[in-house]
Amino acid sequence: MAERRDQVTDWHSLDTDEALSRVDSGKDGLSQAEADRRLESHGPNRLPAGKRRSPIARLAAQFNNLLIQILIGAAVVTALLGHWIDTWVILGVVVVNAVIGFVQEGKAEQALEAIRHMLSPRASVTRDRKRRTLPAEELVPGDVVLIEPGDKVPADLRLLRVHNLRVQEAVLTGESVAVEKAVEPVAPDADLGNRVGMAYSGTLVAGGQGVGVVVATGADTEIGRISGMLAEVESITTPLLEQMDRFARLLAMVVVGISAAVFAYGFWLQGREATEMFMTVVGLAVAAIPEGLPAILTVTLAIGVQRMAGRKAIIRRLPAVETLGSVSVICSDKTGTLTRNEMTLRTVVTSGETFTASGAGYDPHGGFSIDGGEVDPEGVPVLRETVQAAARCNDASLRRHGDVWQVDGDPMEGALLVGAMKAGLDLDHEDERLPRTDVIPFETEHRLMATLHHDHEGQGYIFVKGAPERILDLCREQRDAKGGGQPLDRPYWEGRIENIATEGQRMLGIAVRRVPAEHRTLSYDDLDDGMAFLGLLGLMDPPRDEAIVAVHDCRTAGIRVKMITGDHARTAAGIARQLALENVDEVITGHEIDGLDDEELARKAMTVDVFARTTPEHKLRLVTALQAQGQVVAMTGDGVNDAPALKRADVGVAMGHGGTEVAREAAEMVLADDNFASVAQAVREGRTVYDNLKKAILFLLPVNGGESLAILTAVLVGLTLPITPLQILWVNMVSSVGLAMALAFEPPAPNVMRRPPRRRDEPMLSAFLLWRIGFVSTLFVSGVFGIFAWSQFHGSTLEEARTYAVNTLVVMEVFYLFSIRYLDSSSLGFARIKGTPAVLIAVAVVVGLQLLFTYAPFMERLFDTRPVDFIHGMEIIAIGVTLFALLELEKWVRRRLRGRRQSASA
Repeated sequence: MAERRDQVTDWHSLDTDEALSRVDSGKDGLSQAEADRRLESHGPNRLPAGKRRSPIARLAAQFNNLLIQILIGAAVVTALLGHWIDTWVILGVVVVNAVIGFVQEGKAEQALEAIRHMLSPRASVTRDRKRRTLPAEELVPGDVVLIEPGDKVPADLRLLRVHNLRVQEAVLTGESVAVEKAVEPVAPDADLGNRVGMAYSGTLVAGGQGVGVVVATGADTEIGRISGMLAEVESITTPLLEQMDRFARLLAMVVVGISAAVFAYGFWLQGREATEMFMTVVGLAVAAIPEGLPAILTVTLAIGVQRMAGRKAIIRRLPAVETLGSVSVICSDKTGTLTRNEMTLRTVVTSGETFTASGAGYDPHGGFSIDGGEVDPEGVPVLRETVQAAARCNDASLRRHGDVWQVDGDPMEGALLVGAMKAGLDLDHEDERLPRTDVIPFETEHRLMATLHHDHEGQGYIFVKGAPERILDLCREQRDAKGGGQPLDRPYWEGRIENIATEGQRMLGIAVRRVPAEHRTLSYDDLDDGMAFLGLLGLMDPPRDEAIVAVHDCRTAGIRVKMITGDHARTAAGIARQLALENVDEVITGHEIDGLDDEELARKAMTVDVFARTTPEHKLRLVTALQAQGQVVAMTGDGVNDAPALKRADVGVAMGHGGTEVAREAAEMVLADDNFASVAQAVREGRTVYDNLKKAILFLLPVNGGESLAILTAVLVGLTLPITPLQILWVNMVSSVGLAMALAFEPPAPNVMRRPPRRRDEPMLSAFLLWRIGFVSTLFVSGVFGIFAWSQFHGSTLEEARTYAVNTLVVMEVFYLFSIRYLDSSSLGFARIKGTPAVLIAVAVVVGLQLLFTYAPFMERLFDTRPVDFIHGMEIIAIGVTLFALLELEKWVRRRLRGRRQSASA
């Protein structure tokens, strides 16, 4: 019986006979009866379904908040005391908060399901010595499978026979070029990308054919292993949620402690009735708790989501918006993220010159230059002949869909066709002028491809391309600049190969030989004599132009960008230099990571910016190591191999267009345009969201502080409450929330991307914020008690005095809103007082609702209000103006003190 994956994990190191023996199979595969038995034992070739949270569980999670739970407790107390209006209003506040959170967080995790869809739906196998096609989920270890171009590999296969087989493994390794497969075993510790004898489930066959024996199915495959890693990876909480949780716990303890003390003081020391003190305590709890904060938090994040959507960045989980603002490290995959995932001809080396090709991807717009000066290929025969030979010795084709060019075939061959078009060649005309007569397909053993062509005059040409060293071995001469012949200068070519390879480019050699018209077939013997070396071609998957700019923007904002790729170290280093990463002189490979313990890796991860030949485990370890150092990590990627790290990161960023569904479902943010520059824009929005949240909190807490101090003062001094609990709820949920919502629309500060990211453990309430809350709370309680006492002294009833107090509180909020929009700078001036449209709308709505609260008869019955006359109205507005003036004076004093400190330190 076949061994399970946990027993055998090094199939790539076994020869074909031993692999067949281990799975108890043969080159003719299994019988149907044996396959049925194994299917029962191993189970279907699909991944196990993950657990999903039900809507009820998601709704229940909205109440997992201490502040909300205290409000629920207050509602219970009021119900027991028979104050049903208070009960229903408080419960209404709780339900509104829960519904907002539930709606905004509606999407559940689908990463495991997305991976399951990657398995091939059909497979061609040998059963009972006959070839048949069956559903891929019926495959079992020991089945012999045939794979052909365009197939998705249906299970993990140990290859038995290959014929020019090339497999695109970017989803697993991140390498942009298809891997040439062979049947020879490799070392047990070989990297995933170097296991040439294996074809892994979910990868794509780019060319050739192969036959392999199934060695792992379902959860035992490489994709299944990544699925298991995803299930084990814990999604960590965000810095904002950590801060809000700490704040909620602290506030809850303070509220409960003070409420208990106030009840004890009033009941035992002042001899008040228990019912009266219970309602007072409820009022204190309602006053102290910023009921609207959860709603404001959710809506502010949602507004950030909408802004980012306009920049092609789709946020899947709300808190990720703010987390982007605290990101200190971005770990990025290379292929398809920092680069285009489109091979491009970059360099053409001839016997006398090195030409640079412009343009990127498969768009044929571009040309050639030497040291920045443009060159006309028509005037350089050897350049034109070199790119012409590369286009003739080629099996790929180009197609155009609107403004987008696509390659059918090998990406490197497609890049050669594009290079020929940049040199002015008409590919269709060349096909007619030099039709192909014969071909030697590329084979790993010979490391070359050759084609035979004849023009209409009968002249024959053999074009050869392949590994530079192999092509040089075939040549005794080389083309000179004018197209003539000269002896081969091998040291020159070897030096150029080394120089260009250090830039991360993949090299191909090109040679040509003329043959007579009667030469109509092609064999390897025809390549052994008379070949002339034309030149070297350097190809690469180039960095996106916008990625280079985005990396610079991130560094300006104090964010370190690190490249983590499955590609070769030399290629990664070349791309890193073009991107201008901070440290491009040191590259660590996956093998070296394996040799480091967690502590050593954490140290290296902070200083090294380029990591190559990495596996999903390496990427996950690197992200975890950086987080252990207190970094807030964003991980970008597009392949299956990125999914575990995407899920572990503080913010996972997947590519929406070129990425896999697995990566998109594991991430918190998806870039719809695959533009790395959108990450920098998202960081800008994230920082703006945090700034606006901080303003909203700084707006709400002094209002709650003023209300709480008013109740405390009334209890301690033995006075009547200036505002009832129900009136406090009105202020907190209508005027406070309505005005604070306007702050969510504030534009970014001018220096938002010129300051370093905030620390993960930075407290939400800094010393400055605590001072401001205390100072403004004192002003609020002074205004509320002042108008309450003043109006009662002049003969107003209790209900009238309370109505004046509530309106004073709301007016002070309005003036405070205009001041807090600029925490440090002055709020004076028409442009600044005018505010944003959102501010003006919020003020207009709150004023309208407050007029309804004051003058509507049904509001009088509900909140026990009375109309406000003109004189008292002017007094209330005067208190608001006084508050604004005092706040501006406080900002002016702080600016002067800060200026003096800076002058003294200078």
